[in-house]
Amino acid sequence: MLKKLVILMALITPIVAFGADKSKKEEPIEHLTDEQIYEQLKKLALVFETARDNFVEEADEKKMLEAAMNGMLQALDPHSSYLSADDFKEFNDKSSGEFGGLGIQITSDRGAVRVISPIDDTPADKAGIKAGDYITHIDDEQVFDMTLNQAVKKMKGRPGTKVKLTIISDGEEPRTITLKRAIIKVDSVKYEEKSIAGADEDTDEKIGYIRISDFGATTAKELNKALEKLEKKDVIGYVLDVRNNPGGYLTAAIDIADAFLDAGEIVSTRGKHKTDIERNFAKEGDLANGKPVVVLINHGSASASEIVAGALQDNGRALVMGSQSFGKGSVQQQKPLGDGTAIHITIARYYTPSGRSIQNEGITPDIEVLQSKIEVLERKESLYSEASFKNALKNEKAEKDDKKKSDDDKELTDEEKDALDYQLQRAMDMVRAMSKLQQRASFVPATPEDAVVEAEDVEEKATEDKKSDKEDKKPEKEADKKDKK
Repeated sequence: MLKKLVILMALITPIVAFGADKSKKEEPIEHLTDEQIYEQLKKLALVFETARDNFVEEADEKKMLEAAMNGMLQALDPHSSYLSADDFKEFNDKSSGEFGGLGIQITSDRGAVRVISPIDDTPADKAGIKAGDYITHIDDEQVFDMTLNQAVKKMKGRPGTKVKLTIISDGEEPRTITLKRAIIKVDSVKYEEKSIAGADEDTDEKIGYIRISDFGATTAKELNKALEKLEKKDVIGYVLDVRNNPGGYLTAAIDIADAFLDAGEIVSTRGKHKTDIERNFAKEGDLANGKPVVVLINHGSASASEIVAGALQDNGRALVMGSQSFGKGSVQQQKPLGDGTAIHITIARYYTPSGRSIQNEGITPDIEVLQSKIEVLERKESLYSEASFKNALKNEKAEKDDKKKSDDDKELTDEEKDALDYQLQRAMDMVRAMSKLQQRASFVPATPEDAVVEAEDVEEKATEDKKSDKEDKKPEKEADKKDKK
């Protein structure tokens, strides 16, 4: 049955409320009879009519009914919801990769709006909004008691117009910032070859850095293009950065994981019934050609990001570094209702290849690396060296480099910017170490027999060289004799 469903991951994923008692045992569900359900539906109609007729102001029947349907679905879990015609259109605009707004993924949390992650290179990202921040006011209006959709609509608007947000970051005082709305064009994949900080300048070792900001309809195609170009650059390995990536299409996550795998299971989805199981496997062909891969995750990595990290981790294809991920392990299906509206309904849980459910738990990195501020404790040039002596001879190349460095001091280099990203720096170090280990593992030490063969080859080559020299000198000697005559 699941094969017939268009399965997707919710782009806006509400978080389970903090403070829930996980140890509390769930009471068994007592199902109603058809007659009891009918009585409850009659009561619902009675509530609607009573509220409409007695409310102090004119009641908006459409708003009341949509709120009732939305409340019904949200009583199931935080990810099931009713989509009005406007909400449905908005969701499709996001899925197509271009929409208007601030470029921010949000969720509802304890009456406030919590940031899952800002989208790269958008007004929210440039304003310094971070995953985990709380939005308490929009244009000086409190967001408490607003629905998530209402908060989203208040932040959306005509490109070029401004919106004021009050932000609370962990451990900081509230701040108010003004952002200008823009058309948000989502480029899912960015890539480049990066130099390794601290490596010798003459080294040709480069690392392929791939940043995936979300999982859209074109993400897999963009990744394949990135890998093709980086492979031509002969990089030694890859850092796959899915930090602050809130998810997207399940099919895109499967294709992304498949690009790095030559075989093995990627993810399984398990529905309500025991027979509702679908497993997805990798096809032959590792586009990274077996080179080392490090996946970077953090608490803003959710949904499809966790599928990719879990698949590569369980298959032993990549090392996962960073911090614990978000922990969204459920699959939503979109069901249009035929009148321009739709519902999102949770239809399954997903599991990593080893059978782990990451719902409410997340992916645990192989190596935990928390984002940190780097403080340099050692000078690059020693205070005591040949260069420290009075009247020491200068290095001509160094003088040219010093002049160039003074010209570039005003602007940070790409290497210096990378060095400020502690997690990325450690991931690149790990890729380099893994590459060295691969090289050593493929090295075959010479045997005594090899040494004998090599010596014979050298002696034979030397003999041939002598013969060649004699033959080259013959014409010269004959020419000398003629000149003397």
